[in-house]
Amino acid sequence: MSSPSLAQATPHSPELPRLFLPLMALACGVAVANIYYVQPLLEQLALSFRTTVAGIAAIPTATQVGFACGLIGLGPLGDRYPRHRVILGMGAALVFMLLLASAAPNIALLAAASLGVGLMASVAQQIVPLVAHLAPPQQRGRAVGLVMSGLLVGILGGRVLGGLVGQALGWRAVFALAALLNAASLVMLWRTLPRLPANDASAQSYGHLVASTLGQFRKHAELRAAGVTGGLFFGAFSVFWVGLTPLLGSPAYGLGPAAAGLFGILGLTGALVAPVSGRHSDHPGGPRRVLLVALVCVLAAWALFAFGGHGLIWLVLGVVVLDAGVQGAQIANQTRIYALDAASRSRINAVYMTQYFIGGAAGTFAASHAWALGGWPAVVLTGAAFSALALVLHVGWNPGKAAAG
Repeated sequence: MSSPSLAQATPHSPELPRLFLPLMALACGVAVANIYYVQPLLEQLALSFRTTVAGIAAIPTATQVGFACGLIGLGPLGDRYPRHRVILGMGAALVFMLLLASAAPNIALLAAASLGVGLMASVAQQIVPLVAHLAPPQQRGRAVGLVMSGLLVGILGGRVLGGLVGQALGWRAVFALAALLNAASLVMLWRTLPRLPANDASAQSYGHLVASTLGQFRKHAELRAAGVTGGLFFGAFSVFWVGLTPLLGSPAYGLGPAAAGLFGILGLTGALVAPVSGRHSDHPGGPRRVLLVALVCVLAAWALFAFGGHGLIWLVLGVVVLDAGVQGAQIANQTRIYALDAASRSRINAVYMTQYFIGGAAGTFAASHAWALGGWPAVVLTGAAFSALALVLHVGWNPGKAAAG
């Protein structure tokens, strides 16, 4: 008996089509990679525009700020309009923004184009709620975990591709290649996305929908807790990847952008954690337990990074532990927020991921300036501070008890 076609997928189908989740994971990875192509290129961009790494920090920060703005400004559209139309429209705009970035003549225009890239790359977070909407409730954690594996591959693979292509062909070629990859992904999505009608929020005005999105933050203590811890552990993640580029380029190692990008391959081992985290997160109380273990891993990674200026092995071990921890924490957080209100998943996801990427932007900004102020030791202290605060807040903040009180 053959699997149903992708276009016939329906909410809570007993079994999703066999290729649907892998293809959605691929689309998420291709979209989110756009935020990270630039991170191994910071030294190259600084030379190209005759400035410092701190002076070029506006580029990766603008991309992450754009992503956060896309989540809060465009994320709610998935609850008002048919999701396939929103996804395809944002995908087309993303290709255009990448082409603009490849042709930018100065830092200001590249920052503006990067803001647009981040804004439209938030299409990845239109796809994740779609998967949560279609998956049977008892399999939602596993389905989200698989798609999030693709997203993690995109996050880390973006650095690999950005570093390799940037060193061989220059930073402009990175954005041009990204435009080509996203155009191919757009064609795939056009052919495979299920054509579902808009849900019950379709009668709301856009202004009311955005207000309702902000209201989700006030309504759900669980969402506030997930958002704060998510922003902090993703901030720690961003601190490492921004600080790694100048460390590898320093006299201690003397390596170029390709080496910084290749570290992303090590982080891909974190994708193996996603299905395991998803399975455990499907159990009662599972998300909170998975998050605790994951945050301990994130903090432990910074203990390894403390020795990173004295040997690559410490960076290698640390990045594996860091990415496994971040991936596990993200799966746990998203599993618990998707269980809050089925009719508001896009809006809930928008609120959570906005906090998540605000934390990432803060980590990016902090890492650039920490390196300028105190080199790698200052970067390690900054990342450890983000990680420790996330762990302390998670242990001390129990949304269930707060709501009951």
